[in-house]
Amino acid sequence: MKQVDDWKDILGRMKQDPSLPAGEEMRDEPEQPAQSARKDRLNVVIEKKGRKGKVATIVEGFTVSDAEVAEVAAMLKKKLGVGGSARGGEILIQGDLADKVRALLRAEGYRL
Repeated sequence: MKQVDDWKDILGRMKQDPSLPAGEEMRDEPEQPAQSARKDRLNVVIEKKGRKGKVATIVEGFTVSDAEVAEVAAMLKKKLGVGGSARGGEILIQGDLADKVRALLRAEGYRL
């Protein structure tokens, strides 16, 4: 009796690179924020106005695409364990975390 492959096995075979030996899957490289974003001079500020008294940390000064800004925002939110968003070339991080954001951005090679 022939065993039927489940969807995970089929998907695994679909991701294989034809140049690799059978059974070895392609490895996804961890995404790094674009090098061009690291040349931008960024400003990290704290805002409270218009947020019903809540404090937010804003990172502004990006001149790269919104997708690249979203990658940086995802990295910051994950490492800080907070919420936030990336829109219009700036990143909003919930809370008063300017010092931690500056330290993380410097560690990643960004100019502040």
